[in-house]
Amino acid sequence: MATAGQWLEGARPRTLPNAIAPVVAGTGAAAALDGVVWWKALLALVVALALIVGVNYANDYSDGIRGTDDDRVGPLRLVGSGAAAPAAVKRAAFACFGVGATAGIVLAITSAWWLLLVGAVCIAGAWYYTGGRSPYGYSGFGEVAVFVFFGLVAVLGTQFVQAGRIDWVGLACAVAVGSFSSAVLVANNLRDIPTDTVSGKRTLAVRLGDPRTRTLHLILLAVPFVASLALVARTPWALAGLLALPLAVRAHAPVRSGGLGMHLIPALRDSGVAMLAWAVATAAALFVA
Repeated sequence: MATAGQWLEGARPRTLPNAIAPVVAGTGAAAALDGVVWWKALLALVVALALIVGVNYANDYSDGIRGTDDDRVGPLRLVGSGAAAPAAVKRAAFACFGVGATAGIVLAITSAWWLLLVGAVCIAGAWYYTGGRSPYGYSGFGEVAVFVFFGLVAVLGTQFVQAGRIDWVGLACAVAVGSFSSAVLVANNLRDIPTDTVSGKRTLAVRLGDPRTRTLHLILLAVPFVASLALVARTPWALAGLLALPLAVRAHAPVRSGGLGMHLIPALRDSGVAMLAWAVATAAALFVA
């Protein structure tokens, strides 16, 4: 039976910035419309955190039963390591989805009914990333899904449930956060190219190959700072987002230097840290605008 520490590691806490950053940025975008509602922001955070932990457990379960994690480099996988039974990990995933769904239902009831459909698509997307007979994460669409769900949907959804509408500021923030979030996955999949190739997991990194995947990571890290310059049209304080640039440079350093395997783990961590820093700085700028 897995220990509490192993369950925590299996939840992959280093991915939590992917859930926190879009809610922070979306709340900043709502502030730009004078529409911040704090209890809705907190519920949006519950939804995002529950979904990302749920998808991490779901990936652990699905990859584990397929044998994809048998020779994994990186954080502990509960099923692949034998620390927890597959059924227990699957129940944990759906328990998290249930928490997210409950919070999402409250937001939908108090905002717009069609958000229920968006939530259902998000949960389905979380499960079928590596679950089901034809997981789209095995076909190179993982980065697109992350951009959509943890960028566009999460940021614009957070803005909408608070302000009642979205605007170009929210879209700029969504593109920026989605790019950061995709960069985290790109770094992860770059690290796993050798093992994914052997197991038949055709991620985008496997399809692009090592050199082009490293270039993609750089491009994705650059996009948010272009967004910061665009947001100057809303407020010059948006340049505060550039404070995250040194963190992005640090995140790309292991990728640029040709790091492999465990040497790429700092790229995952620092891409997430840069994303969170950008979101906090940009949200603060939009609050004071």
